[in-house]
Amino acid sequence: MSTAASNSPIQFVVRPSEDRGGDNHGWLKTFHTFSFAGYQDPKWSSFGSLRVLNEDRVEPKTGFGTHSHKEFEIFSYLVSGELEHKDSMGNTEVLKRGDLQMTSAGTGIRHSEHSHGGKQVHFLQIWSVPSTRGLTPKYFTRHFTDQEKQDKLVRIVAPIGAPGVTEAREAEGPAPVHSPLTLFATIISPSKSVVHTLGSKKVHIHVVQTSGYNTGKSSGASIRLNGSTSISEGDAVFGTGEPGDKIEIENTGDIPAEVLVFDLD
Repeated sequence: MSTAASNSPIQFVVRPSEDRGGDNHGWLKTFHTFSFAGYQDPKWSSFGSLRVLNEDRVEPKTGFGTHSHKEFEIFSYLVSGELEHKDSMGNTEVLKRGDLQMTSAGTGIRHSEHSHGGKQVHFLQIWSVPSTRGLTPKYFTRHFTDQEKQDKLVRIVAPIGAPGVTEAREAEGPAPVHSPLTLFATIISPSKSVVHTLGSKKVHIHVVQTSGYNTGKSSGASIRLNGSTSISEGDAVFGTGEPGDKIEIENTGDIPAEVLVFDLD
């Protein structure tokens, strides 16, 4: 962990990819940004309502068997491959690149997730703490193309009641969440940049590890924040500022950078 000097009013703390928890289980290669399962670090237990951010790769014909969840908002961001989801609400779906699946676990659900087809599936599993307990479980899916995200920040998850958010199972616009969390996704071309304006006081930025599984020092796509703080694939930044503060996210490498930006209370 390091605090990066910056001309920005936003204070950035860098978390290098190699400092994440996780393991190679053979069927599952996983990284944990926050304490999860056998990885426990009190310095990294949550950030705002964000509780889990796991970057998972599941081998073909394997996956997570049926298990229970309650009182979490659980969403999956598909990077590559196909993920088959089944749950106790009767939902069965195969998710592909560009899909965003949200399960509001509420009072409790059971589900399974398996690699579908003959290729490894790479996805980010994200949990947030709901603002209200005892909710009725619900399931939502959304789809966002690479073209939509190219050199633009696209809002893919947003709080219920926010503009453009609908509670339909499938719809245009962001998936609804019962947490003070807004998630944006972008794919930034080399030498291009996007600008994020803080809607809250906390921001978390994660560069997806699209160039392949790497447990060492980060490599691949690289970005620079507000002209000074540089990170690469698997790295993350935690920032604090004020609503209205701006972050320029510039691709300083020679390949596209897939980036997630969490705006958090």
